[in-house]
Amino acid sequence: MTGGPELSGRRVLVIGLARSGLAASEALVARGARVVAFDVNEELDAGRLRDLGVEVRLGGEEDALDVLLQGTDLVVKSPGVPGSTPLVAAANARAIPVWSELELGARLLPNPFVGITGSNGKTTTTALLGEMFRAARVPAEVAGNIGRAVTSLAGTVADDAWVVCEVGVQQLDDVDTFRPRIAVLLNLAPDHLDLYPTFEWYADTKLRLFEQQTEDDVAIVPRGFGAIPGGAARVEFSGDDPLPAEPLIPGEHNRENAAAATAAARAAGLRDDAIAEALRTFPGVPHRVEPVRELHGVRYVNDSKATNVAAALRALAALRPARLHVVLGGLGKNESYNPLAAAFEPGDRAYLIGRAAPEIAAALDRADVPFTHGGDLETALGAAHAAAGPGDVVLLSPACASFDQFRDFEDRGDEFRRLVEALA
Repeated sequence: MTGGPELSGRRVLVIGLARSGLAASEALVARGARVVAFDVNEELDAGRLRDLGVEVRLGGEEDALDVLLQGTDLVVKSPGVPGSTPLVAAANARAIPVWSELELGARLLPNPFVGITGSNGKTTTTALLGEMFRAARVPAEVAGNIGRAVTSLAGTVADDAWVVCEVGVQQLDDVDTFRPRIAVLLNLAPDHLDLYPTFEWYADTKLRLFEQQTEDDVAIVPRGFGAIPGGAARVEFSGDDPLPAEPLIPGEHNRENAAAATAAARAAGLRDDAIAEALRTFPGVPHRVEPVRELHGVRYVNDSKATNVAAALRALAALRPARLHVVLGGLGKNESYNPLAAAFEPGDRAYLIGRAAPEIAAALDRADVPFTHGGDLETALGAAHAAAGPGDVVLLSPACASFDQFRDFEDRGDEFRRLVEALA
């Protein structure tokens, strides 16, 4: 049941109706599928889907399992839907095929893909590589977890255009045929341990990016990384690689991202002069060590995308040697915060928000790092603003997810920006 024609007349259940689920539903309807769309959010505006003839069901799923799965030929799962959710588990138990939205998009699109995954740096590297294609004037579309659903490209782009795709771990839970011509692993660090029982399980899922690759493809991995599945030609990168130009965005981690993007660009046949142009001009992406404002000699930096400890550590390192006032906390991912506490230096201070604040406080206590319980972002920022002096940095780098107090990391970062701009 691959491609467009075989979907005609099939009953397909789409789970999760944010951007990816909406795009998947539209692509399926365009190919003649009978689409049932489900989301637990009872207040979701599903008018557009109903106008397309989609059967929409909202609310609790446990009582609707039989109704939703009866006669279903295929389940398509949005990236934010855990594999453990009752509907997905029941579909697997009934041997109904489950595809991620990425898998559906890859089956609908004949285009060559670059797949970029890793615990940190995915969005920056994906956007930078997209700029390299633009500078080289080679047709390419940027999609995936960066904010544009892969299925939204079906029927809208030329078959020979590259798809530069940010790939999150939950998109790789349910792939069977996805085969990127170029696959990039940036790094692996503990993350999403609230969804995966062990780090090994999480890491193995990430490496599924390489499984379907053949000797005609390229696998790009950090220097010295261990074995990977698949049969692709292996290319290694490192932050100290010579590049055709130095990246505009600062930080050792961003030079690693630049090295990975450069390796992928060269594997796609892009010229070094185009790669250099993108490196020199790419300003970075929002919510990743993003300068917001300087006020009375204090810099305010939005790193809301730091949703795990490893990402926050990178932000702290990128902003040294300044004294740091760091807003931490949110919804934790079952990580240890001891490495983060150890990265604070004398004079630094933390300001804690969200559900994970007690755990972070315990780690900071053990490391003798001073901290303040802010509770919410506005209070924490106010305390940091009052304490910071010229030459200091006030940094939002939470090391946690945002869903306890915000819609997503972008909502959190936007609120930080708004609060900073309102400071007197």
